[in-house]
Amino acid sequence: MSHDMPDSAHERSKPSYRPVMRGTTAMVSSGHHLATLAALRILERGGNAIDAGVAAGICLGVLQSDLVSLGGVAPIIIHQAGSRRVKTISGLGRWPKLASVAFFADHCNGEIPAGILRTVVPAAPDAWIVALRRFGTLSFEDVTRDAIAYAEQGFPMHHFMANNITEDTEAYRRWPANAAVYLPGGRPPEVGELFVQKALAETLRRMVRAERRKRFAGRDAALQAARDEFYRGEIAEYILEFHRNNDGLLRREDLTGYRSQVEDAPSVSYGPYQVFACGPWCQGPSMLQALNLLEAYDVATLGHNSPSYIHLLTEAFKLAFADREAYIGDPDFVQVPLAGLLSKEYAAVRREAIDPRKAWPEMPPPGDPWRHQQARRGRGRGRGEAPGGGRGADRLSAAGGGETGERWDTSYVAVMDRWGNAFSATPSDSPASSPILPELGMICSGRGCQSRVDAAHPASVEGGKRPRLTPAPAFVMKDGRPFMAFGTPGGDVQIQAMTQVFLNLVAFGMDPQEAVEAPRFATYSFPGSFAPHAYHPGLLRVEARVGDEVLQQLHRLGNRVEAWVDFPWRGGSVCAVVYDEGRGILQGAADPRRECYAFGW
Repeated sequence: MSHDMPDSAHERSKPSYRPVMRGTTAMVSSGHHLATLAALRILERGGNAIDAGVAAGICLGVLQSDLVSLGGVAPIIIHQAGSRRVKTISGLGRWPKLASVAFFADHCNGEIPAGILRTVVPAAPDAWIVALRRFGTLSFEDVTRDAIAYAEQGFPMHHFMANNITEDTEAYRRWPANAAVYLPGGRPPEVGELFVQKALAETLRRMVRAERRKRFAGRDAALQAARDEFYRGEIAEYILEFHRNNDGLLRREDLTGYRSQVEDAPSVSYGPYQVFACGPWCQGPSMLQALNLLEAYDVATLGHNSPSYIHLLTEAFKLAFADREAYIGDPDFVQVPLAGLLSKEYAAVRREAIDPRKAWPEMPPPGDPWRHQQARRGRGRGRGEAPGGGRGADRLSAAGGGETGERWDTSYVAVMDRWGNAFSATPSDSPASSPILPELGMICSGRGCQSRVDAAHPASVEGGKRPRLTPAPAFVMKDGRPFMAFGTPGGDVQIQAMTQVFLNLVAFGMDPQEAVEAPRFATYSFPGSFAPHAYHPGLLRVEARVGDEVLQQLHRLGNRVEAWVDFPWRGGSVCAVVYDEGRGILQGAADPRRECYAFGW
């Protein structure tokens, strides 16, 4: 079995919707072309990949503010030039200390409703500044210039955002401040209209002014001042007043006590590749587990998107999601058997549950990774006593066909520079289900919707605990050198789309653009991550361009198959930057399923 990319990988002439971008100095791929441009400007001014990635990430909170909030989440993966270590910055807020399962059971009928009560501490501002302080070179003012200009002066409304706002018009009308921003003049903005967000621009300017006041004390102190403006200064006061006046749970100690964690990224090997993800506070480890399950197969011999190939990957995803449901949660509160989940020995045992002739009709039962846990059982003070944490089919709520109820509120940015630095981040959070703070022009993270009102669940609500996040950036090394930074929006589809793109590259020899444009599929045979956590047993969505015969064979294997239109926006929108070591060039790919764009030189 070989996992090496064929020599002909870059010689294909198959037409694509966009060319592969190639360069020798730097490369960026992000969810919007103006965010990509902002990152390129930073790189041209001498900033590194981390400076550029932060600039693009903050821009996405303006240019795609229907999907990403300045006050939202921003999980980040960073590789520093000359190092073989890969770091993560959690960029995920914690529940207010007043939150609990009992509170939502008593006051919200056991649900986590749309609105202020799903708020967790805004994490993105801290995460961006931690990235700059630890790994970047520029100031907060340097990296926010374009974002402030796009917010203050406006940018031309694009199709994807216009369609999202139109679809969610009634949701925006629930709160006057949301309607004022996203329904100017009482209607959704039209494509090409200038879209202005002055309050959001002023929020960023407040942080810049705080940084300027401390410049005499050095870069570190100035960046700290920008951060403190958000968590302790005037911005914090607006947040706290809003929660006091609207029966929210967030309090001063929740804001002042928040810190994004910087940690070593967990990883697994796949042939000569080392694939890195974020920790079990998000779903990243589930992608690593799926790759472990698939490594033993020569997937190329199955044929790309053949029935047997789609079946194999779908069954591997189901097993990974079953273990996610049973074990994955904030490791500060839950004993997560991460070493066991990611061990090759556990993958070999778990693989026995894959039947090449028959699909699991529902989510499979979880395995027992504790038997393969070599490391200490973590810092957790949580439950996790028994395999599966007591989860079972009797505790899952089934839902019929149709959409999954997820908000799909995410974007992505990847950057690599000439020095070998790499940046991979998946910022997120939508104002369609949370109220905007009028003075700030943004929401505070509504990621509480990804927790459970179930004390036995690893992703349960608890004061100070982090929800289990879907945004999950990734990074790949090959033979100890940077190979790829990649990620996507798409909720529970994220790790499925990313696994497919990775295999398209390394197993099927596609160039990066062909890899992201290839037909995609996704299983929904597990409880969704977003409230109300709909469960669709056996549901498999597949792009129709794989062909009717493939769809029919997948149905005969026992799947409840639904055909997706070609290039569905709900199928993920992968951005990737890939280093071709043999030629010494960087390559950028951007998914045409959304507004993504790659460029470099």
